[in-house]
Amino acid sequence: MSVRRRFYARPLLATATSIAVLTGLAATTAPAVATPAAATALDDTYYQGAVGKTGAALKSSLHTIISDQTTLTYAQVWDALKATDEDPANPSNVILLYTGRSQSKNDNGGNTGDWNREHVWAKSHGNFGTSTGPGTDIHHLRPEDVQVNSVRGNKDFDNGGSAVSGAPGNYTDGDSFEPRDAVKGDVARMILYMAVRYEGDDAFADLEPNDKVSNGSAPNIGRLSVLKEWSQEDPPDSFERKRNDVIFEQFQHNRNPFIDHPEWVEAIW
Repeated sequence: MSVRRRFYARPLLATATSIAVLTGLAATTAPAVATPAAATALDDTYYQGAVGKTGAALKSSLHTIISDQTTLTYAQVWDALKATDEDPANPSNVILLYTGRSQSKNDNGGNTGDWNREHVWAKSHGNFGTSTGPGTDIHHLRPEDVQVNSVRGNKDFDNGGSAVSGAPGNYTDGDSFEPRDAVKGDVARMILYMAVRYEGDDAFADLEPNDKVSNGSAPNIGRLSVLKEWSQEDPPDSFERKRNDVIFEQFQHNRNPFIDHPEWVEAIW
């Protein structure tokens, strides 16, 4: 079982809390994350069937919406990730998920020092492999250093462990992996997207998060309580929102609803 580490606080949240204490108005909950104007516009079109719902009804509506997508082959994923994860400061590079390193798009492959295709929902959790569908869904496939990808393996997500060599801010132990603070929310929202998109009504397993680790080959991944914390503490940033747009506009033509509406995490789970 993972050794628990104290959960981090983003500087903005810490500042807001300090102000509240000084003024005698200490908040009991984290500040609400404003819904971007672009997401609000999508409510009248893309998300029209989901707006106003909660719980199972919301999950079912979102499943119907995001299941309308274009699928990619595993080979096509290489070029897609070069677009979705492009370094805003250097268009010749991609940003690697766990290390945060900017690396040449041409360094993709399977050798030490290369970047490869990390399945954030580990492909063995549900045995979907690299099949077209969950195995090639770029909403949860990200560029990552070959060795760090190997360290993560098919572990569930949780707080705690020992520092991962070559990937500052990441921790791992025998049954879990903790990503760096800047992408904790990204990881959570990718996992929850997969749980809504793949409900067992196609050729693939019904993927569901649960609140444990060591899920093995079961179509589950954890820990849900930690993923919910991560999603709240690390709200979507400009990189994550742009990535969602690129996937929607150029590749799969579906969206991760939890990037557009982070509050829907709590509304469902």
